[in-house]
Amino acid sequence: MEADVPVASLDELESKREQANAEAERHRRRRDDLNLATREWVEKRDALNGQVRALVEQATQHRQKRDELNAQVQAAKVERDKWNRRVNELLAKVNDLKRTRMPRGGIPIARLKREVRELEFRQQTRVLTPAEERALIDEMGRLQAEIRKREKELEQDEEVKKAIEELRAAKEIAEASHKRVGELAEAAQKEHDGMVALFEQSDSLRGEADAAQEEFIKTKMLADEEHRKHIEFIRQVHDYDKIIHGIRQKGRTGAEVEEVSSKRQAELIFERFRKGDKLSTEDLMILQKSGYM
Repeated sequence: MEADVPVASLDELESKREQANAEAERHRRRRDDLNLATREWVEKRDALNGQVRALVEQATQHRQKRDELNAQVQAAKVERDKWNRRVNELLAKVNDLKRTRMPRGGIPIARLKREVRELEFRQQTRVLTPAEERALIDEMGRLQAEIRKREKELEQDEEVKKAIEELRAAKEIAEASHKRVGELAEAAQKEHDGMVALFEQSDSLRGEADAAQEEFIKTKMLADEEHRKHIEFIRQVHDYDKIIHGIRQKGRTGAEVEEVSSKRQAELIFERFRKGDKLSTEDLMILQKSGYM
């Protein structure tokens, strides 16, 4: 019976079947390539996001350390200010004792120091002859010697001596406190700089991760479209297989082959129409000829 079927009709169906199968295979290969690229974009995105998380965690640790150090800076400033006030109090006390304990008849140390400052200013701001400058230097030396002598005499007084020792100890503590503030502030700044650098680096990597995510979405959409086309052509191949198999099983004539082929083609076009696809004028004529319209 198969010998009665026009070879050209079967050949035409088989040729269309092979064309559809080739298209299906082409879209499958394209889909697989895109799916591979999709996985690569996902891996890159996830790797970048992992780096971002690690950098943010490190930056957060720097921020926490910075905040702890800043709190210590504030506490150290309170301590420093307390000792600065204590130094000022003791300095006032020492100066008061020096005034009250100064032997009668002598020039106050404060006045002697003021005279020394005035001579120093004169030396720096006036043009002096060598003899005048020599006399000025000698006078400053004499005043400074007198100051040291009077201060030594005062330091023999137990109350003055005790106040001076307290003042010296307070100054040492105040200086140590000031140094501590500077060290803590510097350490806090380093932690801040480290935090900022890491956040900037994480922002840069996050931008790369976002770009990878966009590429992933684009590639995934293309892969899905290629898969849809692959399935569409596979269905066409199956439809051709059914038609060809039916013709060979029943041994239909050439006219019957054409009728079956035309009917199946109309069914496929009508299925596309039901899905909302746009139909060409030729598609509409085939539907009208087959009684669908």
